[in-house]
Amino acid sequence: MSIPKLAAIAVAIFCFHSTDAKAATAQSIFYGLTATSEESLSADELAALAVRLLDSEPADPAYLTPNHAALLLAARNYNVAADAYQSLGCDPGPDQSTSRICFLGASSRSTQSALGDQLAWTLRPLNPVAKERVFAWLRGREAAEEASLNRLLAQFASASAIDRDSAVQIVEAALVLRAVRAAGPSIDDLISQQRQSLYEIDASVLIQTPEGVTLSATLVRPRNALEVLPTAMWFTIYSDRARNLEIASEAAAHGYAGLVVNARGKLDSDDDIRPYEVETFDTVAAIDWASTQSWSDGRVGMYGGSYTGFAAWAATKRLPEALKTIVPYVAAIPGQGLPMENNVFLNANYGWPFFVATNRTLNRSVYNDPDRWSSLNERWYQSGQPYRDIDQLDDVPNPWLQRWLEHPSYDAYWQAMVPYGEDFAQIDIPILSITGYYDDGQISALQYLKEHYRYRPDAEHYLVIGPYDHFGAQSSYKPKVLREYQIDPVAQFDTSGLTFAWFDHVFRGEPRPELLADRINYEVMGANVWRHAPSLDAMAETHQRFYLSDAVSQGHFSLSGNLPSDNRHVSQTVDFADRTTSSAGYYPFPVENAEPDFSAGLVFQTEPLTEEIEISGGLSGELHVRTNKRDFDFMAALYEVREDSSSFALSYYLGRASYARDISERELLNPNAINLIPFDRSRINSRRVSKGSRLVLVIDVISNNFHEVNYGTGGNVADESITDASTPLAIDWLTSSFIDVPFHSIN
Repeated sequence: MSIPKLAAIAVAIFCFHSTDAKAATAQSIFYGLTATSEESLSADELAALAVRLLDSEPADPAYLTPNHAALLLAARNYNVAADAYQSLGCDPGPDQSTSRICFLGASSRSTQSALGDQLAWTLRPLNPVAKERVFAWLRGREAAEEASLNRLLAQFASASAIDRDSAVQIVEAALVLRAVRAAGPSIDDLISQQRQSLYEIDASVLIQTPEGVTLSATLVRPRNALEVLPTAMWFTIYSDRARNLEIASEAAAHGYAGLVVNARGKLDSDDDIRPYEVETFDTVAAIDWASTQSWSDGRVGMYGGSYTGFAAWAATKRLPEALKTIVPYVAAIPGQGLPMENNVFLNANYGWPFFVATNRTLNRSVYNDPDRWSSLNERWYQSGQPYRDIDQLDDVPNPWLQRWLEHPSYDAYWQAMVPYGEDFAQIDIPILSITGYYDDGQISALQYLKEHYRYRPDAEHYLVIGPYDHFGAQSSYKPKVLREYQIDPVAQFDTSGLTFAWFDHVFRGEPRPELLADRINYEVMGANVWRHAPSLDAMAETHQRFYLSDAVSQGHFSLSGNLPSDNRHVSQTVDFADRTTSSAGYYPFPVENAEPDFSAGLVFQTEPLTEEIEISGGLSGELHVRTNKRDFDFMAALYEVREDSSSFALSYYLGRASYARDISERELLNPNAINLIPFDRSRINSRRVSKGSRLVLVIDVISNNFHEVNYGTGGNVADESITDASTPLAIDWLTSSFIDVPFHSIN
């Protein structure tokens, strides 16, 4: 559409609505909605809200944005809205808003014909990758928009005014929700028809392994492929037929043979489900099968997140010839990041076996019951029973937990599941790892990297890391706000797009993706820049050592840059029999906290910083302690606390003192003697820290309902109970204890 026509549209709209200067510049508007849920939101109320928003827009004849087009549609200016969407065009990118434009643009024209037909017309000029982006956005759209709309309506119930952004979100969520519901199954039919025209699809592949096991798989290939293809393989225990088809179709859209293989015992496999234990065999069997098919060029690349990332690494333990690269996101290491972290079992993983190992698909109804799991955590904690008995309180056996509890160290059971030790030396394929600063499993993802570099210093192994959690790191579209922190714009990147650009580099000789300027590629929060380094250690130019001083300033102990001249200490007593209090929190939720609570644990702080600094890397240190027990679990969390007293979570460590030196070999403490406890398996981070801020370290012994409780007897922690708590833990934290904080200069 020409610029003059755009101007004419805008003029028509602004003649229809009032455009006084006050309304045009207002940051909030009269709310006026009486609805508190989507069921009670009428089309008339929605249209009236849209009109008020249009009235408050800038009085610019050429003003045209996706929000503006949505408001026109909600205000029932259908023809003008359709023209506006046509002008915006349909060019789907990783940003979800572009798919929304395509969909609402089709919706604006669907008064004369079915939405499915209009959407097909809208998608017609797009390439397969762009189409798959729209299809992926449409998956689960009804539930997502309904949740968003209900949340906003509840938030502003009885409000007299509303900010523009929230009001526009209400309008757009309502528009999409109603269009999706009106379209009904026609959307699924459209997607199916489009894929059938683009791809050869086999959703019922059965792969026989040398062990006689059957693996169920989905295979999707470009319909008009003129030559054999490399295989993009995704190996998952999260078996969902629709999701499998979507993943394989996206790979086919990029010109690969898309193969999604389900773990043993899932979908059409009648074998026993065995999480983690057999992937080193089953992944290799699937790779060997794919590489010998008539449509294959003999090369396979694996990719995917979490369990799927673990499976990619599992395949490298026996490294089949056909496997040419892996792209693991937030990859788990069983026995290190879950179900325990640094040898401390986490309740967050308790319900997972019920989700994946109780039927051929996923047991969502059981897993998605937060009340059950949180209630169980608290009932177990208050009972004082051994951790091994927690499933008795649930009245449902948890055999996988019981099996894992037999292996509290990183022993041969866990070591058999992924590359270990010298296994890394033989991994000579290029690898791209992706994780986030706030990924719960970051220590696993980075441990693979560290061990690969350790045993193969010349490894062609790249890392991308930034302000993402476990899900954001895997997603093509990163949320703009993560746990109250507004992510820098430059941190947005398309995980899927980067994956296939990497595959194109490995398989087709295309240039290495631009983001991968060096082996370590990380975004500096607060600086809105990417930096690149040859190693994790090179993220920092220097380390500043801070000692745990017993000097008190402004109600907290001091973090001092000077080693105390005499060996003093800070004392702490922990009564494990007291279930009315809880240890300090370390989990970074929220990341940015306007009112942090540092009332629990021991708090150490620096003097205000005299200049702006950049912290890039992981927290490490060495604690010198004297205690009356043979063991304890502890946390150390580092924060930036700004001049306005708000905080920003930087890094944390969680672990068992007796495994601090070696997670595979327990070394109990010597009671009443000085014990040195080194730690470094913490979260890495990169953050621009403001002048005037303080660095704050919180240290505490762990005693709460989120972890097993280590009572310090020196026996198997899973068998200890509150009967072992007759004598409180007494611990002296010596002032020779220190942490090392990694710094990078600000250029």
